[in-house]
Parts: sequence; C-alpha cells; structure tokens
Amino acid sequence: MKIVVVGTGYVGLVTGTCFAEVGIDTTCIDIDQKKIDKLRVGEIPIFEPGLEEMVKRNTQKKRLHFETDIAKVLDDAEVVFIAVGTPPDEDGSADLKHVLNVAKDIGNHMSSYTVVVTKSTVPVGTAKKVNEAIQKQLEIRGEDISFDVASNPEFLKEGAAIEDFMKPDRIVVGVESDEAKHTMKQLYKPFMLNGHPIIFMDVPSAEMTKYAANAMLATKISFMNDIANLCEILGANVNLVRKGIGSDPRIGSRFIYPGIGYGGSCFPKDVKALIKTAEENDYKMRVLEAVESVNEHQKTILYQKVENHFGRENLKGKKIAIWGLSFKPQTNDMREAPSVVLIKRLLEAGCKIAAYDPVAKEEAREMLGDSIEYKSDQYEVLINADCLLIVTEWSEFRFPNYRVMEKLMAQKLIFDGRNILDIEKLKSLSFNYHCIGLNAHKLNGSLELVEVM
Repeated sequence: MKIVVVGTGYVGLVTGTCFAEVGIDTTCIDIDQKKIDKLRVGEIPIFEPGLEEMVKRNTQKKRLHFETDIAKVLDDAEVVFIAVGTPPDEDGSADLKHVLNVAKDIGNHMSSYTVVVTKSTVPVGTAKKVNEAIQKQLEIRGEDISFDVASNPEFLKEGAAIEDFMKPDRIVVGVESDEAKHTMKQLYKPFMLNGHPIIFMDVPSAEMTKYAANAMLATKISFMNDIANLCEILGANVNLVRKGIGSDPRIGSRFIYPGIGYGGSCFPKDVKALIKTAEENDYKMRVLEAVESVNEHQKTILYQKVENHFGRENLKGKKIAIWGLSFKPQTNDMREAPSVVLIKRLLEAGCKIAAYDPVAKEEAREMLGDSIEYKSDQYEVLINADCLLIVTEWSEFRFPNYRVMEKLMAQKLIFDGRNILDIEKLKSLSFNYHCIGLNAHKLNGSLELVEVM
C-alpha cells in the first residue's frame, strides 16, 4: 500500500512517519522547498521525542519520502491524508482554505480510485466541502473517477505523539462506503494487532468526536483551575482536593492538575471553533464559553500574584526570572502559551525578564523578539533576580539546587505556576513561595496528607 500525507506540520509529519515505521510506503508533501530539503536529510521542524530518529531511519530505508509536488505521487496512492493547518479566523472559526486548496489539487491530479482522508481538525461538514471541491475539479477536467472522503481525527499529545500513534487507545474513522471502510481497515491493520480498537462511524460524527474530546479535556482543566482559585480564597488545599476527586473513577485523575491555563495548537483553537460552529447554527455553547473565559483569566493569575506581592507601582525595573516558555513540557510549541500572556503583562509593567526553556528559545524569540533575555541555563536566569516564575513543568525544574538558588537570587521569592516544588523544603530554607490553589504561608504540615485506609 502507498499513501500520501499532505502537510508536514506536527500532525502530518508524525502521521506519515509512523505509517512508514510499520512498513507502509509513505510520501509527505509540503509546498515549502526548504522544509522538504531539511526533512530529506533528517532535520525536523518540531521538537517531539523520538521523531527525528524515526524520520532518519525510515528515510534511509526508503519507506518515507518527501516531495513538494503532489502531482508526482498521486498515480498509485490509495489513500491521501489532508493534514494541513486550520488556523482560527478572527471570529474563532476554523480557516479551511488550506484544506480546500489541497482538495482542489487532488481533484486536478488523481487518476484512479482514492480515499481522501481529513486528518486536520476540521468542523463538522468539512468532508462534504472537500468532496465538492474534488468533484468540481474532476468535472472541469471532464473525468469520471470515483473517490471517497473519510474523516480520521488525530488524538496525539505533544510530547508523547509517537507512543499515541503507535499504540493508540482508539482509532476513529468516519466513512460513507464499504470500500472506504475496507481500505482504512487495511491501512490500520498493523496498529490493531495488539487489540487497539478501530471505531467506524459516519463522517459528521467522526468530525465532531475530535472537537468533543478536546472540549471535554479543556473543560476539566478550566473547572479545576476555577476550583483552585476558590480553594486559595477559602484556605483549602487544591492538591488534596484533586486527589480526593481524582480517585473517583467517574472523574479520573487526568487533566485535573491546577495551573495557569491551557495552550497549544488544539484546545484553544478547537474550543473557539466549536463555539463558533454552534453560533452559526443558532445555538450557544454556554459551558464552553465559560471554559474559554476561565482559561483566559487563568493565564493572568501568575501576573496578578506578582503584582499583589510587589504592588503595581513597584514593578518597574524588577528583574524577573522565568523557567519554561513552551505551553507544556516535551515540546517547543509556543502557540497560545500562557508564558506569552504573562511576559507581555510583565513588560507592560516595566519589568526586566530573563527566561530559560530547554527547547523553545527560538520559537519564543519569533513571538517575543528581543524584548526579553534568553538564557541557556536555568540558574543563569536567577542572577540578581527579584523573583522566579515557574511557567512550564519541565522535569529538570522539579528538583532544583535550592542552595545555589538562594545564593544567586536578590530575593528568595518564587511564584510556582505549576505546583511542582517541594513546599516543605522551601519553608525550611525561608523561601517566600506562592503557588496555585493554596495559600502556602497558611498551611500547616505537609502537602501529602492523604491517607488511604
């Protein structure tokens, strides 16, 4: 079987590479020649653990190919994945121009039956538009070639995408014909051998499944952040509350960690798009509107803590150290990162900022320019810092050398936006510590108070 994946962004590159890994002849297409040239020699544009090695291995084995011209590879392709970006428009709706442009290219060059699969996250009804775009080009050509359009949403977590693709907890495929179902079943057969389920459904339901999944996870995060803020006001410990509710199997322990808001390429965009889709159909997604509102507010929480401590009038000239810039660990993705909102607020207040992130320095520089200093070491940013802000929960930040920290910092003051540090250790060293969902200065005893009898 030969397949084509159009788009070499996060989803497209992971998808194409993982299919090649199980022996499927795969060609990835992108219009950016420089990007394709780099991919051919194993240089990848994103940070994803394990991906670079897999790209190099499959390129050397000649199972993975990179091209710019889709016309060259459509002749013998049985499946074509559309995995291009769907950025949000100003009104929050998904911009489908890239998806539909690919559909037109397919219609212009296909020569035999093909299953065209939307892998990009797209609103319900997009497959129908893709179908119409392909059919229109075939009619212009005067060709009568059969094809199917299927929906196969991705459920990849940045930082664990290879594992998610190779060992999926479910594969969702929307189809409208037995032939398309058979083709997709054959394609995913290597991934089903270990019992990973493939769920076939109609195309609109598959399109909705992706949005519903991300919206639910975003809801859990915003709900927990709201609870955390109330815990702090009332004197409760959100970490203990989280353990208490997370043990309920109806709720579960995942996505209920308090913090400074979600970001990335999926949750913010998909929540906005689902709200917009509802508006276009005269319906209000009241819960999701609240989810988005809570998240936007939560991105300002750490700044508010800093302002409350120093006073707005005293922030000018303060040196702020920041650990973590990417929206989550194990990725260099800066899209909708809470760090950007935080840093802009601090700069507006006149602060001087030095930041460190293990992999996202260049991506941050593209968004923030030289308005802040970028350091290559987590301790270098602490020199003469008036406070430290922990923004991303990279593993290397969890057990820092506190003795080194207190020697470097002008003030022993930490604002932990991810609740990852040892509060008892910090207390013993007389650090002034602020985190999310609990008032650290009013707590007695350890955070780990839970006893299971």
